[in-house]
Amino acid sequence: MSPQFSDYALVVAAVLFALGLFGVLARRNVVYVLISVEVMLNAAGLAFISAGSKLGQPDGQVMFIFILTLAAAEASVGLALVIQFYRAYKTLDTDSARELKD
Repeated sequence: MSPQFSDYALVVAAVLFALGLFGVLARRNVVYVLISVEVMLNAAGLAFISAGSKLGQPDGQVMFIFILTLAAAEASVGLALVIQFYRAYKTLDTDSARELKD
């Protein structure tokens, strides 16, 4: 039995999620971290769509709509925080966030 399209989509979703996780852990710039989180959310959405397709259920599409809503909220709130962070510290380096503890 040959692999189906959804099997390849799950592999692509896993690779995208791993790349996004690497971006979150390795990057120092807040904007790149937000982009990496977006990639991780899209990878999760792709996994839900492909799993739902494989099972013949619309549940994956419903979850993807929730993920899109979450991604939109994360982008708007995240970018607002980035603007405030830049105004306060004149940098987007995450190491500067250590000063926020005080």
